[in-house]
Amino acid sequence: MTRVAVVLIAVVAWSCKQVPPPASPVSPDIAAWQARADGVTIVRDDWGVPHVTAKTDADAVFGLMYAQAEDDFNRIETNYLIAMGRLAEAEGEKEVFRDLRMKLFIDPEALRADYAHAPAWLKALTDAWADGLNYYLHTHLNVKPRVITRFEPWMALSFSEGSIGGDIEQVSIPQLEAFYSQDPAALARTAANPARTAHPSEPTGSNGFAVAPSKTANGKSLLFINPHTSFFFREEAHVTSEEGLNVYGALTWAQFFVYQGFNERVGWMHTSSSVDNIDEFLLTTVQKGSGRVYLVGGKERPVTAKTMRVPYRTSTGLATREFTVYRTAHGPVVREQGGRWVAVRMMEEPLKALMQSFRRTKARNLDDYKEVMSLHTNSSNNTVYADADGTIAYFHSNFVPKRNPRLDWTRPVDASVAANDWQGTHTFDESPNVVNPPGG
Repeated sequence: MTRVAVVLIAVVAWSCKQVPPPASPVSPDIAAWQARADGVTIVRDDWGVPHVTAKTDADAVFGLMYAQAEDDFNRIETNYLIAMGRLAEAEGEKEVFRDLRMKLFIDPEALRADYAHAPAWLKALTDAWADGLNYYLHTHLNVKPRVITRFEPWMALSFSEGSIGGDIEQVSIPQLEAFYSQDPAALARTAANPARTAHPSEPTGSNGFAVAPSKTANGKSLLFINPHTSFFFREEAHVTSEEGLNVYGALTWAQFFVYQGFNERVGWMHTSSSVDNIDEFLLTTVQKGSGRVYLVGGKERPVTAKTMRVPYRTSTGLATREFTVYRTAHGPVVREQGGRWVAVRMMEEPLKALMQSFRRTKARNLDDYKEVMSLHTNSSNNTVYADADGTIAYFHSNFVPKRNPRLDWTRPVDASVAANDWQGTHTFDESPNVVNPPGG
């Protein structure tokens, strides 16, 4: 350990545990945060990378979030403003329909319900996630959040996979605006445009490669990770606990799991997948009473209507726009085509996604990693894998629905035909993958 690192240790040990003198008796929350902080050590190396150590996984997460906030609280808050559909509260009315799109798929009420039913181990992590961020704000009164002055544990479920620009971005905001505003100008602008956001003209994403022991000088497998992002998008950290957590790598700002990296035995990295796993369904809707239903195989299914409020910043404070939004078993309604409503279906399992994202950091071998992948919620990524046993592997996507192969799924599919519905998810063995290729 260098002298610089020793100095940094002293600085962090002081900064993590000091709190402003209380003007009144310490609240239970503050007392709990301080007790957590006493059990966490944050060491920063010569490059400023935090190395977080604690007795439990939860306390390690607490320290990790505190360290992330020290490095870039603004990025943390911004990522959650986007993920929770609250960006307009900071940036104004121009972001209202972006926020509406997020809320259609990531409903705060649903996330609160998911949190209530989460396993105890995951609740402990999300509680610690919120505590770490709130403790940072408590000890840094000079930091003024744009919107989020208090983090709640359920919020962690809104941003659970790690990719920058997730599946939701394929849903066209102009088409969504035209449908829910019913503004003639918006309808005219989108009438001739494609429904989905166009792919970028130049390739984007990440790349990585694994090398088998037969090809290396020391007879060990190698994994190279190139996430193609700057530090504006991801933090680098090392997190350990006495409960078996010992992981190093890149974390997307505001998340408490290493998105791509390695532990003592297993390394993994993700590349952006272009697999088609998001589908549009044409609905045949029928007015029934004061609401609507839609037909699937001649049977009625409900169309749920809900009032959704989207606050936005103005020069005089917050204002709110209200929308009546619609959801079906085929996903939320996002636009209209040829007089029929179009619903979008994608992977919507935030609880399982967060479980998978954290559990893979403690995998010990290929079987462990495949077991975690059986949750099928890492929807936008391919994975390159290597481990201490000398195994290397490539997994193409982790969420591909089983669909009628006779149909063109790049276009909206008729939801009224029951056989057109999804039939589960393809297993690991049904998906393109390679384990220990002969070429190494």
